[in-house]
Amino acid sequence: MSAVAVNSPSPLLIAQITDTHLYADAQKELLGLQTSQSFQCVIEQVNALEQRPDLILLTGDLSQDGTAESYERLHTMVSPLAIPTYWLPGNHDCPKTMAQVLTRSPISPQKSFYADPWHIVLLDSSVPGCVHGYLSPESLEWLDQELRQSNDAPALIAFHHPPFLSGSDWMNDIGLLNAEEFFEVCDRHSHVKLVLFGHIHQNFSHQRNQVHYLGTPSTCIQFKPNSVNFALDEEQPGLRLVTLYPDGKWESEVERVVYSCKLDFAAAGY
Repeated sequence: MSAVAVNSPSPLLIAQITDTHLYADAQKELLGLQTSQSFQCVIEQVNALEQRPDLILLTGDLSQDGTAESYERLHTMVSPLAIPTYWLPGNHDCPKTMAQVLTRSPISPQKSFYADPWHIVLLDSSVPGCVHGYLSPESLEWLDQELRQSNDAPALIAFHHPPFLSGSDWMNDIGLLNAEEFFEVCDRHSHVKLVLFGHIHQNFSHQRNQVHYLGTPSTCIQFKPNSVNFALDEEQPGLRLVTLYPDGKWESEVERVVYSCKLDFAAAGY
């Protein structure tokens, strides 16, 4: 799939939204939190921003049950924003169903595109039936090819699983298993500036060589950082805003929403 161009002003503002965990039943809760409600709070926060985002990136676990109904709900909730939106799957998603439902404007299935002058590439790190992530040899070869053809345009890459340990012992085996292979591709392309991911339901930042890696809070439950065992955090749902400048520089901040619910802090998993 070749990259396409997206007309956008400069600098470019991106809203990264991740781990919405929607259900077919809009009333269903995840550990005491109604995911449709918290996601709607995030949508309203985006709509109220002083600067309107140019793009939205949905970085996986968009559904908790992988149903067409959950993705239709996602489309219905995002559409009123009228902002070009792109997606990739996480471990809870059903990529085949996503590809059937999430194809109508303003949502696009495109995985490589230019938002002048930035090159944005979305990868599928999901492994059917598994919590951990893996980037296939074909996916890494495609990424390498896309980056070679981008004429050194500053690049942002996104996928679902973290390529680094998060600091929580229980997450050590649920990240990107072949991160070193991904790093080898990035090392060949100095114009890669930024990598975004989700999955860990918390704010995370790390730098390797000249590439910055940012993990983003979920729109629903938050995981407690630096925890030995599974634990929920009291932090509010959120999203990430990323400003991309024409010279390859960037700025980012996490925005939280106000959402009240009775979480199941005794839960040992989900």
